[in-house]
Amino acid sequence: MVHRWELDVNAKFTRLLENGNLLLLEQENDKLTFPRSDFDAPDHPRVREVDRNGNTLWECAQGSLHHDALKMPNGNVLLLSRQFKTAKEAAAAGLNPDSIDTDNLIAPYIVEVKITGPANCEIVWEWSAWDHLIQDFDTSKANYGKVAKHPELIDLNFRLPGTSIYMVASTDWIHSNAIDYNPELDQIILSAHHFGEVWIIDHSTTTAEAAGHSGGKGGKGGDLLYRWGNPQAYRAGTPDDQQLFGQHNIQWIAPGLPGAGNILIFNNGAEFSGLQRGYSSIDEIAPPVDGVNYRLNPGLAYPPVKPVWVYTAPTPSDFFAGYISGMQRLPNGNTFICDGAHGTFFEVTPAGKTVWKYINPMTRNGPLRQGESVLSNAGRQVNHVYRAYRYAPDYPDLQGLDLTPGEPIELYPPLGN
Repeated sequence: MVHRWELDVNAKFTRLLENGNLLLLEQENDKLTFPRSDFDAPDHPRVREVDRNGNTLWECAQGSLHHDALKMPNGNVLLLSRQFKTAKEAAAAGLNPDSIDTDNLIAPYIVEVKITGPANCEIVWEWSAWDHLIQDFDTSKANYGKVAKHPELIDLNFRLPGTSIYMVASTDWIHSNAIDYNPELDQIILSAHHFGEVWIIDHSTTTAEAAGHSGGKGGKGGDLLYRWGNPQAYRAGTPDDQQLFGQHNIQWIAPGLPGAGNILIFNNGAEFSGLQRGYSSIDEIAPPVDGVNYRLNPGLAYPPVKPVWVYTAPTPSDFFAGYISGMQRLPNGNTFICDGAHGTFFEVTPAGKTVWKYINPMTRNGPLRQGESVLSNAGRQVNHVYRAYRYAPDYPDLQGLDLTPGEPIELYPPLGN
């Protein structure tokens, strides 16, 4: 360990910033009250920036934040939040009551905030999935239409097999669980976990345009510019065409890295009883981008037909993280992988060879001792990690830290050079 932060809250996850600080998203409160119409409730998690000594420089509470946040090049912060819709609102939008009939249907909601003080921030841009719905259940509603003819819209009544029990429990219709921002395209990518898809939307819009169907560099307002992973969600495929199963972390590969412009996806391979693929993979896709728009032949699924690169274990079931987790493309062309469910980090070459591996010894109660089990009495890993990132020694924040290697760590089993 070369540095640690002492925090006064439980963190959902953090990002290391180039100025040496942490962008920290607080852990969600498991006792949120329902129904919810409040926007700035005190039990909502906050995002904050923390300096190297653990001091909070600013904090922001805007809506029901969860899962992801990132700092943008302009200094603003992009937040993944959610809106809660009542049964009345859902019915007015054309929801089939056989799908779900409880209050607080959750819709993904993305906000960009400007930090205006130590405890103040203001929304400067926002996008809601609720503004981009289509349904073919209720002909009396304004958003009634043929789903297959509108892949840019979100089918309110689409459900994957096996999600119904989970849906009734949480009403989390889409369950967005990750975002990333591409400054060159001025676009945002969003993981739609329960749809088995990733979506791309236009950030170059105004807030008014983002609520509509025109405007922005892509000309489509806040409608989906691109979607991939499960074409049955827009009636362009069958269950056999589904490629994403319970995915979590997603990201564009940054300029200057091998595969720049492609999209990496941690394809977990499981979440619900009806969708157990039984193994995880890292999928790299080359989106069919043409300028700022994406090519699509009407009536067909968005390309590509398959990823340009996939990592699975030699025996696929040996690498199976059913939840959380993430990955990162490295400058040498290798890929750093966080098997969050098992607290294991490893690096693989493009050919799939593991060249580095580390098992996290930390738990909520402190470090494990040599020989202690990483399993709880209930059989669950106690060293799980939401995400992890690798930083090279020349990363700006690491300047000034003593990175002199200590005693070598012997890995077991030995991995060679």
